[in-house]
Amino acid sequence: MKRLQSIGNLFPRTLKLFLSGMILANVAAMMYNPLLPLYLQHLGANVGQIGLFFTVAAILPLIFQILGGWLSDSIGRLKAVAIGSVAGMFTFIIFLIAPSWQWGLLAMVGGAIGGSFVAPSYRAFIAEQSDENNRGKIFGFSDGLFAIVGVLGPPFGGWLSDNYGYRILFIVAGSIFAVATILRVSMAIEANRMTRQKFKIVTPQPHEVMKPSWQNLKSSFGAMIALLLTGGVATWILISDGIIDINFNMVGQLMPIYMQNEIGITNTQIGILNSISSIVTMALMTFTGWLSDKKGERVAIAGGLVILFTSMMVFILANNFFTMALSWALFGLGSALLGPAYNSLISKAVPEKLRGIAFGLFSTSVGVVALPAPFIGAYLYERFNPRLPFILPTIALLAVVPIVWKKFRLEKSNSPGGEVVPAMVE
Repeated sequence: MKRLQSIGNLFPRTLKLFLSGMILANVAAMMYNPLLPLYLQHLGANVGQIGLFFTVAAILPLIFQILGGWLSDSIGRLKAVAIGSVAGMFTFIIFLIAPSWQWGLLAMVGGAIGGSFVAPSYRAFIAEQSDENNRGKIFGFSDGLFAIVGVLGPPFGGWLSDNYGYRILFIVAGSIFAVATILRVSMAIEANRMTRQKFKIVTPQPHEVMKPSWQNLKSSFGAMIALLLTGGVATWILISDGIIDINFNMVGQLMPIYMQNEIGITNTQIGILNSISSIVTMALMTFTGWLSDKKGERVAIAGGLVILFTSMMVFILANNFFTMALSWALFGLGSALLGPAYNSLISKAVPEKLRGIAFGLFSTSVGVVALPAPFIGAYLYERFNPRLPFILPTIALLAVVPIVWKKFRLEKSNSPGGEVVPAMVE
């Protein structure tokens, strides 16, 4: 109990409200996201067309990702999240009225804009609430709490789609997302009002908020590129994360199709599997964040990659729901190890004023290389064997471990981010 109170004292009121909005919004997203390939199949798409859909959809974040991260650095985290949330509402509306799978691409535009604003802001906002000694713990507790979206969203969405159809699923999910959007917009308005009145905001401002300009964008982008080209930790984070993401982009959209078409698992069971993974992640995230702080990020990341390798091996060999459940439980364990450690390492490897654009740029640069991956995965699935696309990311996970162990070393005294302003406690 004392431990929970101690952790809770590290979270100011603004961060608690921020996390509440994130949880609501992502419960809504997770109600349909694991089932999206099956929804496209419901709208008439075959496996090849689904691969093409996700390949084209992968282009969209590339357009907005860096811009979203930079604007987060420039106008503030809460404003960026509010903008992204309003854009994200169009995703639910368009999916609800979509007459064919091609319309889904239009829905993905709203999701891409929303994610490009929200994702970099989320990680940067949390980093700004912590000092380096506790950053892994804060990320661990935040991500553990955030994992509830995977516990609630997928099984609820699977049950709704199985019993009432996809239209009801999107109506309910969209309503939940609308509540989150109202909360986020209200927070942004309140923060802006308090700033104008020169009141002390509960959110600490670790760096000067800059007026957006083309010159500022070029300066920030140039500084980030220079950091990535130095051959330091940031460079190796980009390389290792790229290898993993490229391979998993091949199979992400194929997992629900494989489980339903090849093994006979229902939408509800797919939701339960996602929930099992999230329950394991949520239960262990605070501990794995502590492990990252005490033993170093590379220990947690290397261990997480080995666990994910084991998870994928079980997935490939599974032939029923129960063996799949073991695979997804291991996946949750691996995710718990990776999440806080990666976020903590990135926040330490870049200066505070570049954190938003850094999280955006990591995703964008990886996305460019990984662009054809979903189409390639679908081709291998249809042309050769449904299991073949899943073998490649399994090998990649193990191949990255030596890189992580050797290159993910960051001396505290050399951290370019320096010390950050500690979280204020109300």
